[in-house]
Amino acid sequence: MTKALRFLGLAILLPLAAVAWDYEGHRMVNQLALTALPADFPAFVRAPAAAERIAYLAGEPDRWRNVDPWLRQSGASWTDHFLDIEQLVDAGLDAHAVPSLRYDFAVAFAAARVAHPDKFPAIDPAKNTDHTREWPGFAPWAVTEWTQKLRSAFAALKAFEEMGGTPDEIANAKDNIIYVMGVLGHYVGDCAEPLHTTVHHNGWVGANPNGYTTWPGFHTWIDSGFIAKAGIKGADLVPRLPALEPIAFGVRADGRDPIFVAALEYVIAQNERVEPLYRLEKEGKLNDELEKADRTKPHPGPVSAEGRAFLEGQLLTGGQMLGRLWLTAWKTAPVDTFLRGQLARRQGIAAPAKATP
Repeated sequence: MTKALRFLGLAILLPLAAVAWDYEGHRMVNQLALTALPADFPAFVRAPAAAERIAYLAGEPDRWRNVDPWLRQSGASWTDHFLDIEQLVDAGLDAHAVPSLRYDFAVAFAAARVAHPDKFPAIDPAKNTDHTREWPGFAPWAVTEWTQKLRSAFAALKAFEEMGGTPDEIANAKDNIIYVMGVLGHYVGDCAEPLHTTVHHNGWVGANPNGYTTWPGFHTWIDSGFIAKAGIKGADLVPRLPALEPIAFGVRADGRDPIFVAALEYVIAQNERVEPLYRLEKEGKLNDELEKADRTKPHPGPVSAEGRAFLEGQLLTGGQMLGRLWLTAWKTAPVDTFLRGQLARRQGIAAPAKATP
């Protein structure tokens, strides 16, 4: 079945008339990733109920905000959604070489922040009740951790299927895979939106020689208004989906997780799209009738071809990256020797030998 036909099947089940890059935009990224998966990827994820759940779960981490501030400290509802690349530079860190383990990075960034007080003004305690404003965000770490959870979930499914798991155990293992695939998609989709990679996330801040908009609603307009105004639909993007290749997986000379390095470079690449996005706004290409005297709200003009192409490209980038992560997790799933041992003992047979690292 061609990608276009697969996507058409998803579209019938999962309406794709996007009304935001909030929930609908995130759904689109997950659906594009599903459409891009190769034919030999486990078929159960494309079953109608599974595909709908994967699309629905694209919005799950945003729903966790309904209990703020309790989840902000965990990163689940705040800092895992972004990474302000400029803060790494201000701290004197090489953005391309930060540690792949979350807490190693947190320690390194905290020390670097203290060493460069001139780059980080004092934080207003009244605006920092959740104690998260000290951090630049942890998006690539979140992407890595959820991808590793997916590798583990595929390993468990394989163990149950090969070692006599019950039908309920196999069904639950598949449900776990569907859940992790969906939630992982949210963080990948966030990073496809360039404003999730920059300190300029709610209008340009600091020195502004190019006169970019400082409107604090700019982010909301891109996330929640532009896609609806442009009428972008996932089905129109399917022909532009490239064939997926898994991320090169193996031991790196620097000891970092290759999945993390890929996620980090993905975020850095989207950060390079920040100024082009602001230039589009300045030139009136996010809506053609931009009133130069009042650039503080969206205006009624039609969306330009350039603006539409930019956002379509970002959605495709997110779908491609998410599909690559899903594919990598499946192809590199480790051998779950602990679970296999448990299943072997349950059947009264010899436990399998430990896998060689």
